[in-house]
Amino acid sequence: MYRALSIISITSIPLMITIILVHGYIKGVKLYDTFVEGASEGFKTALKIMPYLIAIFLAIGIFKESGALEIFSNMLLIPGKLIGLPKEIIPLVVLKPISGSGSLAMIKELINTYGPDSFVGRVAATMMGSSETIFYTMAIYFGAVGIKKSRHTLTCALIAHLAGVIASVVICRMIFS
Repeated sequence: MYRALSIISITSIPLMITIILVHGYIKGVKLYDTFVEGASEGFKTALKIMPYLIAIFLAIGIFKESGALEIFSNMLLIPGKLIGLPKEIIPLVVLKPISGSGSLAMIKELINTYGPDSFVGRVAATMMGSSETIFYTMAIYFGAVGIKKSRHTLTCALIAHLAGVIASVVICRMIFS
């Protein structure tokens, strides 16, 4: 079974690309010209969103290095305790909406310290899968299409993040306790 899954895994992407190319050829699409046009549009989009990426990475660096992450984490100790959130996960709750890579590093450290089968490890992993990197995602998508006013997006996304955090704790308590 493992060998069969390995073969499927290795061949699936080249097979999909081949199917797309054959289908395009049959439909009479100028494959090379279409590829070059798509690559050109992708490059233009990358240049268009570059300032937003630089701004978000700079803001993340300032947030971490200034001690604001620690301040926000300390502010959430009491509300976290009310919902049963382990204090070790609170920095992850604060960092996840801001930085995906920082969150991955933090969850790796939590799992190495407490183990994947600990309550901390399970809640952290569940929370990681049930929330989004809000500020990065907004910067990329809104920057790509030129949206300047986000209206209620940030508020709704932060409420959804909070719901994901609470649900992670509650579900892990129900299933693993």
